[in-house]
Amino acid sequence: MNRTAGSFCLLALAIAGLGGCSSGPAANEAKKAAAPLDKIQGKALITGENTGTDAALNAGGPSVYLIDGLHRYRLFFNTAAEVVAGKEYLAEGVNAQKAIDDIGDPDQGKNGYPLESSCDRVVKMAWSNLPFDVQDGKTTVLQARVKRYPARPVFLVTKLTPVDTTSAAPKKEDEGKDIAEVTVAAEKQAALKTEGPTVQPAPLWEPAGGTVLCKVTIDPEGKVSALGTGMQLCEAVPWSQFKYQPTVQRGKAVKVKTEVEVRFEARK
Repeated sequence: MNRTAGSFCLLALAIAGLGGCSSGPAANEAKKAAAPLDKIQGKALITGENTGTDAALNAGGPSVYLIDGLHRYRLFFNTAAEVVAGKEYLAEGVNAQKAIDDIGDPDQGKNGYPLESSCDRVVKMAWSNLPFDVQDGKTTVLQARVKRYPARPVFLVTKLTPVDTTSAAPKKEDEGKDIAEVTVAAEKQAALKTEGPTVQPAPLWEPAGGTVLCKVTIDPEGKVSALGTGMQLCEAVPWSQFKYQPTVQRGKAVKVKTEVEVRFEARK
């Protein structure tokens, strides 16, 4: 009887040992399940707007943006990076606003945006294993930045790679110079729209929504090519989804400066 009990104990210990060894594969599976990093590509723009708080989130470097069409991403680095203005780069990391919105908010932004807990998780997504005091500092700065400019994407960089564009077809220096530009009233331009939503769900940072008039430039192909400065709600519109019939004068398509009305439905 004692021998049987002893054998049972040894078997139980062996099973427990195997269970402990299996923690390695389980950890690997958890890593695989982690959300993939975001990627953006564009030309670098360096500005002099860096403030003390920005520098705390930017490894003390200059203010760097990546310009991708109508999108302008503010880059922040955990370690200093050398960036050349005008050069093309591929950035990997975490798009802060996108990640914050993916995390969600049970109060639908009615108690402030962004939540400190969401910003803390986003910083950890990009830069894990930071000392507690450093983590807290970056969380505070990220929250302040996103709260002030909610529609202007902040990108926490984990890797920045220069892109070789020498093989790309060179652009003609005079390309676009001879294209005429006209101003068209919003109501008249609206009749030329063939694609694009005019009703959007209100973003978390503006849960009440509302209607805005956004100043835009439409290129000769009927696509929105530039966005005028103004309300941040206009920066939240997916302009790549908009398409218009080209405006033609004297047999040639022209650029159009106009306004587009967009309505944001209030969150319930």
